[in-house]
Amino acid sequence: MKNFKEKANFLWSIADLLRGHYKQADYGKVILPLTVLRRLDSVLEPTKRKVLETYEANKTKKPEILEPLLNSAASTKTNKLKFHNRSKFDFNQLAKDPAHVAANLRNYINGFSISAKEIIDYFSFEDQIKKLDEYDLLYLIIKRFAEAGEILKNVDTMEMGYIFEELIRKFAELSNETAGEHFTPREVIKLMVNLLFINDTKILRNEGVVKTLYDPACGTGGMLSVAEEYLQKLNDKAKLEVFGQEINPESYAICKSDMLIKGQNPANIKFGNSFTQDGLEKETFDYMLSNPPFGVEWKKAEKFIKDEYANKGFAGRFGAGLPAISDGSLLFLQHIISKMKSRSGGTGGSRIAIVFNGSPLFSGGAGSGPSEIRKWIIENDLLEAIIALPDQLFYNTGISTYIWIVTDRKSKERKGKVQLINATGSDKEDKDNPFYLKMMRSLGNKRKEIGDGTSGKPDQVKTITEIYGAFQEGEYCKIFDNEDFGYYRITVERPKRNDKGEIEKDKKGNSVPDADLRDFENIPLKDDIEKYFKREVKPHVPDAWIDETKTKIGYEINFTKYFYQYKPLRSLEEIRKDILALENETVDMIKKVIEA
Repeated sequence: MKNFKEKANFLWSIADLLRGHYKQADYGKVILPLTVLRRLDSVLEPTKRKVLETYEANKTKKPEILEPLLNSAASTKTNKLKFHNRSKFDFNQLAKDPAHVAANLRNYINGFSISAKEIIDYFSFEDQIKKLDEYDLLYLIIKRFAEAGEILKNVDTMEMGYIFEELIRKFAELSNETAGEHFTPREVIKLMVNLLFINDTKILRNEGVVKTLYDPACGTGGMLSVAEEYLQKLNDKAKLEVFGQEINPESYAICKSDMLIKGQNPANIKFGNSFTQDGLEKETFDYMLSNPPFGVEWKKAEKFIKDEYANKGFAGRFGAGLPAISDGSLLFLQHIISKMKSRSGGTGGSRIAIVFNGSPLFSGGAGSGPSEIRKWIIENDLLEAIIALPDQLFYNTGISTYIWIVTDRKSKERKGKVQLINATGSDKEDKDNPFYLKMMRSLGNKRKEIGDGTSGKPDQVKTITEIYGAFQEGEYCKIFDNEDFGYYRITVERPKRNDKGEIEKDKKGNSVPDADLRDFENIPLKDDIEKYFKREVKPHVPDAWIDETKTKIGYEINFTKYFYQYKPLRSLEEIRKDILALENETVDMIKKVIEA
């Protein structure tokens, strides 16, 4: 996929015509919808004449009869389409009539089938047609997009996805938006898809197998596309029906247009907030993938979510608990878990791969919302594995990220276990790293990539996948019992004393606890509280006791602790040699300056 950037840059260059008339942040309102239109136009070009002939012969028929006929006319043997355009115009025709370009463009847009027209409407492009026409820019823009025909010719859906996402990234940078909300690096998606499907390859090779996949924050559909591509390579007779929901109207429209072109059902992609407008309520799926925005607050949906939590409990999506208002990551996970096959009494189970930052691993103490959510997931044996990725992988942040694998159908050897994989590469030099490559040129905060075996790169995606699949402890893999992540949070009290040092008693004769001396201890869940207390606390504070009414159970996953490797400090002699070497280097530099 070497040329997608060149093609994206050509489309991007058309935005230069908007300078002085549009704010840079608004360039995308013109370029993105026209890119979608031009893409649809290119796909329909081979059968355009046949569609027009079919329309003339059947235009008096009812829409419910006419639409399928025209869709069939638009299709080829290798590409069954669910849309068409019956206008006599296409981009090449539009570019031949500068005097009537606005009216002709509207006629062209209105010529699309209902499914395609609905997608275009989400761009609110009519507003831009008026503005561009007023500025005498519309014809110039259309002419440049007509010239893009050769560039977009024979572009497959995967490459087109790259082009769209590159454009979105550029426009997001101009408008100070978060590109990462739209764009997940493809090598990360490939890794997630590999992890999701690796144990199911036998099932997925069955003749005519049909599976479903869902992404609740699908953006332009990148994750859905990579999953489709994976399954097609594995078994071209298999069918993956993809579903998704997206809150950004432009990304939503791009995703739906991609579904149209690939022959998928665009109605499976829903618009809106997955929390407050679940467009696929009560649906369940075989596989689920997601990269929800990192650390985004859920204040706008607060009332809806809290009402569902209070009124429905586990009958709703958020029964396990609510995270801090500042980070909705664990809400996304609960939302996805609610769509597992087992939650509706279905059979077969489901598998989930979701990307998080570090916060969901450990935020919140025992009894807090995040801890209760982790507790519920782990105690129900849903957490299968967590893979720590290299930092600086994403476009909008350099922080560390983690892939969680969650499933309700663990294999026998994985039951009651959680696998942790350290694929950060933090203990290795860049040039010898088994898990990432240093990029020659950074893209935003992205300075590293995971090699995927293409373009001469090592297949580090395969390396990580094999570590996961082997399920054996080693340098980069550790396996724990579920209970290893749990702990008792005990409250240690000490008596309050008066000025004479005497212990104060309450009415029942019990010692009055001193709030200033109160302390807390986290005791591993596998340990005995009383034995721990006698061993670790009593020898140091003989008058202490446990307030058992306040004991809580918490869960956290301290990833760093499990893979910590002690690095001895450098010797004084090594430090001395380095200092002397620096001093000598400085002296030499001063000599050169003086001699010059």
